[in-house]
Amino acid sequence: MDLNRRPRRLRSSQNIRELVRETNLSAADFVKPLFVVNGENIREEISSMPDNYHLSLDQLQKEVERLLDLGIKAIILFGLPKYKDAEGSSAWQQNGIVQKAVRRLKKEFPELLIITDLCLCQYTDHGHCGILEDGKIKNDATLSRLAKIALSHAEAGADMIAPSDMMDGRVAKIRQTLDENGFKEIGIMAYSAKYHSSFYGPFRDAAHSAPGQGDRSSYQMDAANSDEALREIELDVKEGADIIMVKPALSYLDIIQKASDNFNLPLAAYNVSGEYAMVKAAAEKGWIDEKSVALEILTSIKRAGADIIITYWADSAVQWLNE
Repeated sequence: MDLNRRPRRLRSSQNIRELVRETNLSAADFVKPLFVVNGENIREEISSMPDNYHLSLDQLQKEVERLLDLGIKAIILFGLPKYKDAEGSSAWQQNGIVQKAVRRLKKEFPELLIITDLCLCQYTDHGHCGILEDGKIKNDATLSRLAKIALSHAEAGADMIAPSDMMDGRVAKIRQTLDENGFKEIGIMAYSAKYHSSFYGPFRDAAHSAPGQGDRSSYQMDAANSDEALREIELDVKEGADIIMVKPALSYLDIIQKASDNFNLPLAAYNVSGEYAMVKAAAEKGWIDEKSVALEILTSIKRAGADIIITYWADSAVQWLNE
């Protein structure tokens, strides 16, 4: 044993540990997901996602003000529409809930970075992320609808569009549509490696987006595959993505690391609803400490290589870090 090599010297006090810490979290790392609904004075807690809410426009404005005061400068916005139909037409209406929310938030908080999730699942009556015909998702028919949604979000004032549908070619179609309509400065955060995961349950409850028939395994990625993730990301990069994303995060840290090692673009990771809800449930039982477990999870996501963490703990994490 070489007693001249004593790694514990650098762990002997809090000050030393902080000085040599390799991975640090800050408010600048986080994006907070928010769910906006029609109506007034609505702040309804989502039962499967404690401390997260369905918010009407007036309450959304108050929530954003609170987040900015904490130092959180970016949100990703999900909308719950007034009506649904087979093609999800409420998703691209100028008076749609997301479009109204973006216009209001940009007027009140021009410094806020607004990312809009782009998908059809909340807006279709069948709950799938694309056009459904004879029980199958029609990839190419879906692309034009996604482009219409992207354009409507850009026209409302969104800073970045985040397509989450996993249709082939959607980044290229969205980029082309934005560019042709004078929105070359609007970025695309692509859900590039989005897996067919069991961790999405609470989100589907929050967004009212569970598929009415079948599942999403024909377009979301197989959880057993990692090389495929690199192929998917490479395609999105070639098609014009500005930021790439891995979703979920906690069970896919290896994918985050591979993406970080192989692509020189900003990398986002989505710490999804099931990951959040499991910790919340265990903490409520008194089995674990939510603060320490949540911060450990978020640190592991950043340590794996994520530059951006989309998380329902964003506001809590900042408060904990400031204690």
